[in-house]
Amino acid sequence: LVTGPTGSGKSTTLASIIQRINQTRAVNIITIEDPVEYHFHPVKSIVSQREIGLDVPGYKEALRYVVRQDPDVIFIGELRDHDTVLAAIQAAETGHLVFGSLHTADAMQSFSRIIEFFPQHEHEFIRSSLSNSLKAVCAQRLIPANVDRTGGVPVVPATEVLLNNAVVKERIRDGADEDIPAIINGSLADGMRSYTHSLAELVEAEMISIDNAMENAPNREALTSRLRGVQVRSATLVHRAKGG
Repeated sequence: LVTGPTGSGKSTTLASIIQRINQTRAVNIITIEDPVEYHFHPVKSIVSQREIGLDVPGYKEALRYVVRQDPDVIFIGELRDHDTVLAAIQAAETGHLVFGSLHTADAMQSFSRIIEFFPQHEHEFIRSSLSNSLKAVCAQRLIPANVDRTGGVPVVPATEVLLNNAVVKERIRDGADEDIPAIINGSLADGMRSYTHSLAELVEAEMISIDNAMENAPNREALTSRLRGVQVRSATLVHRAKGG
């Protein structure tokens, strides 16, 4: 899942991933979009793109038939209702690699958003299915950049990455979504990534200002502490370099 508010670059991120697969793997890729934003030309893969309203009447109908066409990769433009989410989960459970987007601010909110599409009596089943089929959640937001440091690029992405390991599976299954941020913060060495970590890196690289980082920080105290720690380490290194 790639998540974020409107205008946060989700479509661009997903298109980049699909294109990377297209360039490096010989697989069958089918996309279902509303509308088609990026056109893919086959490189190593077979790429078929369907547009809602033009090629198919809706996500529900498209997903019903797409799994019968032997896809290896399925790209769903947006997970927007019960039928689309259920079909995506079922496709993932049957061995397909499924990419999709959600309008949620972070990884933790993604689970509650998905659950909202289903009645109460289905929540346990959906959480169990999600815990087994989910690979990762990448949340992102675009931050105003220091243009002189980014070669004129006006915005840069800050990201949060959740990978579905054994602990995450258990939390998803038990509905303990509130534990997700702590798991991410404690698993940076395993490839996970928090917004605080991402914002701090952007500040350290002088790609964004501290003010813009603070404005977009989910936890300002944590970001302040992280930046203060970096400053202390930098000062220590400079002192050692001078022979202190």
